[in-house]
This record gives sequence, structure tokens and C-alpha cells, in this order.
Amino acid sequence: MSDNVVHLHKTPDTNPAPDAKVTTLTVVPEQRPVPLWVRSGKAVRSAVTHERTRTAGRLAVRHTTYVLGGTRIVARRTWDGRTAARYERMLRAAEAAGNYEVAQEWEERGQRYREARHRRRMDLLTSPVDAAKGAAAGVGLGIGGLLVLGIALAVATKDVTDVVTPLMAVVRFIRLMIWIVQVVWGPLITVGPLLALLGLWEVGRRAQAAPYWALPDNVRSGEGEPITPSIVVKALRDLGVPALRNAIKEMGDAGAGMLGPIRIAGCGVEVDVTLPSGVSTIEVQQRRRKLAENLTRHEHEVFITIPQAARTVRLWVADSGALDEPIGPSPLTTDDTLTADYAKGRAPWGQDLRGDAAALSLYQRHLLITGLSNQGKTVALRSLALWLSLDKSVQFLMGDLKGVGDWNMFDGLATTLIQGPTDEHVIQVTEMVEGAVEEMNRRIQAPPGTTFPPLIVLVDEAQVAFMCPLKDDDKRPYGGSKANSRYFMAVRKIHNQGRAVNVLMWQGTQDPTDQNLPKLVREGAHTRASLALGTESQARMALGDKAVDGGAAPNLLRPGLDRGTLVVASDGITIPAGQSSITVRTHYIDDEAAEAITDRAKAMRDCVTTLHVIERGEDRDPLADILTVLGDAARVLTQDVLRRLAALNAEAYGKWSFVDLKRVLDGTGAEPYKSDGRMVVGRDRVARALAHRDDEGSASASE
Repeated sequence: MSDNVVHLHKTPDTNPAPDAKVTTLTVVPEQRPVPLWVRSGKAVRSAVTHERTRTAGRLAVRHTTYVLGGTRIVARRTWDGRTAARYERMLRAAEAAGNYEVAQEWEERGQRYREARHRRRMDLLTSPVDAAKGAAAGVGLGIGGLLVLGIALAVATKDVTDVVTPLMAVVRFIRLMIWIVQVVWGPLITVGPLLALLGLWEVGRRAQAAPYWALPDNVRSGEGEPITPSIVVKALRDLGVPALRNAIKEMGDAGAGMLGPIRIAGCGVEVDVTLPSGVSTIEVQQRRRKLAENLTRHEHEVFITIPQAARTVRLWVADSGALDEPIGPSPLTTDDTLTADYAKGRAPWGQDLRGDAAALSLYQRHLLITGLSNQGKTVALRSLALWLSLDKSVQFLMGDLKGVGDWNMFDGLATTLIQGPTDEHVIQVTEMVEGAVEEMNRRIQAPPGTTFPPLIVLVDEAQVAFMCPLKDDDKRPYGGSKANSRYFMAVRKIHNQGRAVNVLMWQGTQDPTDQNLPKLVREGAHTRASLALGTESQARMALGDKAVDGGAAPNLLRPGLDRGTLVVASDGITIPAGQSSITVRTHYIDDEAAEAITDRAKAMRDCVTTLHVIERGEDRDPLADILTVLGDAARVLTQDVLRRLAALNAEAYGKWSFVDLKRVLDGTGAEPYKSDGRMVVGRDRVARALAHRDDEGSASASE
């Protein structure tokens, strides 16, 4: 039967004949009602795909699997606690990793656990009898004690029935306890399973023991998603490097062969990726942000370094949000007994990204710390000085060209402490550094084998000194980087020769450029560290090309958010094999804690008088200076004495001759004399002459 209906319509012809009419037939489909089962199917499909229905379904599956997952976790924990399964599992993992020493240790632990468990089981065989005997003895003693108490009570009250009163009181108490248990037992039987079910649900919820698609939206967004081989390969495939993408597609193992083992490394994981032929490491380094986003991380949570193996990049991926958590306090603030050792010790500076302690050796190493303003440079530099202050042999010359009191706690500890941002303060700091150069020269000219205490010359905000426009009376500039620039040349001299005689230069500076941090100065530092910087070119100035080419990127640190985080290039800190730098999150030591540390340091030392200005043109005491340059030697050649005096103060003694030396010593009893045919000056004679002169001066003053 046809489903169409024929309708008759009368339409006029285009060329109608006179008095003629034409009838046309039009076939129109019949509009039949839609079957009920079709409408029901559409309604069901719409209900199933509705967002509220899907949300309710995920909710039901999620909480059901929380209970099941929690049951599985509790069962496994119970099984591990009651058996040696944990030890067996760790043993197999150590064997798979090839670490047989650790495997042997876990085997021994498992054996000790089995022996202890066997002893406990053997004790269970005799424990019921022992418990019964103990209970019987306890009951007997208890009843006897109650009867004795009842007798005493009966004697006191003269009532025989009081003999059993204590015993009956105990019986009534036991009956009360039984009644309470009978009342509570019913609800407890009802509520107990519900509480147990709630506990299992909580365990499963904490472990997110549910299918991925059923988890809450904030979890399914990818934040904190664990790093697996498939995720790493997919992130590399989608990195936008055609050669890398094509190579992964052609690999039979879908790219898994590129990856080394994924290792837990502190608050993240670490994996080495061997790149296929035709893909350079720089192509991966330049796409750090995209790689981090592919791994569902922020840019600052992924670090790319270049190990020793060819065509290999090492990825360190932090747990989501882990780097935003503060690290613990410095050991300097928690251990009041901590001391320092300049030669053999290491300063506790902070933690590396793996969460391991980062300690820095300061022995005979010049230091440079740079970074943008207000990123924690002074605190990082000060924490090293605070540790070294706990070695009482270390001396400090300090200049703070910011002058806001960040170094006030070293007053009474440092030999010189100049604080202030003006040009006059730059002049003072320059003369302080030049004085350290003179001390260095004096030490260099000392007899071979002479040991000297460490002298730390520290200048914070050193860019102020390099940018100073002033000139001295001889038209020599204090700042700048020319051969006649006083501050620049003094620093260069210490960099060149100071290390050999323990005269070290520490500098902190902001926002490095060729103008405020000359190349020769920054390359003279053995330890170079940088906080957040603005550009890669500044990173190269701060750390050097080798460190930046190896993956160091202080310019990728977040200003403000990564305050106190340093990228360090130095042989004085433990750097993973194959890397040229390490990222350190430094401990924060506030002013109050710093003062407590320096108070401990001052208590360890003799009283130190701190100079706050450099005295110019002071009157010299030639006899005292002669005794100083003689050192511990019994006698010194006169020409050596003259040379040492010139090194001590070139302005006062640079033009001295033997006649000048003889003129000072004549009449004092310390005149030069011949020894083995050569003129010498005796130390004991000079010391006696100086003491005799001081005694005469004291007597005259008293009169």
C-alpha cells in the first residue's frame, strides 16, 4: 500500500485555451505520527548524555571505587605488616636495579623479621597457660584483699555484715558494666560497620583510588599527574620538532627506547632522554615552556640539563606545586653548637631541587652573586658570611654600598664595616679593598711556608663602586673598568694573587651589564651564582657561556616568586655528573636570627674594634711596623725588612733606604748587626726596644 496521498489542484495553464481548465496531480508524503519507541529512545539517549546524569554517574562510580580501593589498600597494608612481603618486594626492586648491596641488606632485614615472628608465635603456645595462672592469682589476691578490707570495716562499725560490703560493691560495679555493655552493644553493632566503611572510603579518597574519568574535575585537569614513560614520550612527540615527531612514529616501541629509567629525585622525578639522529639538544632546550605544558606542569617546574652522554637531555620534573613550598630553616638557626671550618667545612646554604642539602665550600674561592633587585641576594651572601664567622680565625673587611643596615650585625666582628650608598662611601670601600691588596702583597713576600688567617673582602652592591664617576687628585677614576680605575684594579689584583695567601674577594651585585660588572671581574670569581635575571645575555654574564650552554637558566626563574633560588656554577658544590650548574633554594635567615648567630661568633673571639671609616695619612710608628714585618723570624736581612715595610705602606716606606732604617734603630739597642757576614735586624732586640720605650712613655705620663 502506498504511503503517499494524491491531492487534486486546479491551476491555470500558461497558455490556456479559451474556456479551458487544467487539473494537475500533486503527490504529497503523508505526515504520520512518530512511533512511541523512537521517541523513548531519543529521550533515553538525551538523558544519558546530559551533563547532570554524567556527573551523577561519575559521582556514584567514584565513591563506590573509593571504598573498594580503600579496602584493597588496607588489605595490602595489613598483609605487608603481617608478612615479609614488603621485604621481598624491596629485594626484587633492588635486584632489578642492579644494586646488590641494598638487596643483601633487605634480605637480612627480612630474615630478622621472620625470626622475630617465629619467636612471637612460639610465645603464643605458652601464653594462655601463663595468662590463666596470672588471672587466677590476681582474682585470689583481689578477693582476699576485699575480705581483709571488709573485716577491717566490720571491726570499725561493729557490724558483721560489713565483712562482705567491699565484695558486694565490686559485684554491683561489674553488674553495672555488664548493663552498660548490653545497652551500647546494639547501636555499636549497627554503627560499627558504617564507621569501618567510612574509614575505608577515606583511605580510598586520599589515594584517589578511582578510575581517571570518574575523578573530580580539578584532579582530571592534569595538575599533579604522575610522570610516566608514555606521558614523557607524548610530550616530546608534541614538542613541535618535526624530526623528533617522525622518529617517534617510526620507532617500533613508540619511542620508549629513548627513555632511561624514571628516578625519584627529591620533590620530583628525573629521566634521561636519548634523542634520535637529526635532533639536537638545543631544539629541546628552546622549547622548555611547551615541554612543561605538555607534561601538565608550569615552566618553572621543569629543568632541562645536558649530561655527558651525546644527544641526551636530562629532564627534572617537579611534583606539581612542590617548588612553591618553603624549605626548612637553616642549620645555623637550629643548632646552637654548630661551628665552621674554613679549610675543610662546607656552608649549609639550602637545598637542591631534589631536596638534598646543598653545601658550599668557601676555601680559597672568590665569590660573585648577582641577580635582579629584591630577589634575596644580600640574604644569600650574608648566610655564607654568617657561617664563616663561626670560624674564629676568619677576618672580615666589609663594605655595604646599599647602607640600609643589612650588615649591622657584623659590627664588632668585622675589622672594617663601611655602610652607605654615596660616592664618599665608594671612596672608603675602594681604599678598604686597596688596603687588602697591600696586606696580600705583604703576605706574598713573607718567608715560604708562612700561614695566614683567611681574610674575606666583601662588597655588597658592588655595581655602585663600578659606576662611581669620581676621580682622585691624580685624575684616576674610582669606578669604571679601565687600567687606571682604582676599584676595578684592586679587585683584579686580589683575583690574580689573593687566593694563594687566603685573601678572598666576595661581591654581590645587581642586574649585571658590561658597565656595572666588567668581564674580567666576573670571570675572576671561582664561585658564580645568580638569582632571577631578565635576559639570557645577563645569565651568560653572571654564570658564563659554559654553564648557560649546559642548561643553566636564571633568566627563567620567576622574579618575586622564586626569591632566594640561585643557579650556581662552582667546583665548591656538589653538581650532578654531566651538569655544569645546580639550582639551589637557599635558607632564609632574618635579621634577628643573624644577630643571634653573630653573637655566638663574637663570644668565640677576642674583642674586635670595627672601623667605620678608612683613616688617611695617619702617623706611622716605624719601630712598631718594623716589629710587625719581622714576623716570627729571629732575624731578617735588612733589605728584606725594607721590602716588607714598602709592602706594608708604600706611601710611608716606599722610598726608604738602609740609612733610614739605621736612623730609626740607632740608640734603641736594636741596631742592625752582622750575621754570617750580612746585615740583619733581630726580632728580640726590636721587641725589647719597643717595650722599653713604652715603659718610659708610661712613666713620663704618670709623672
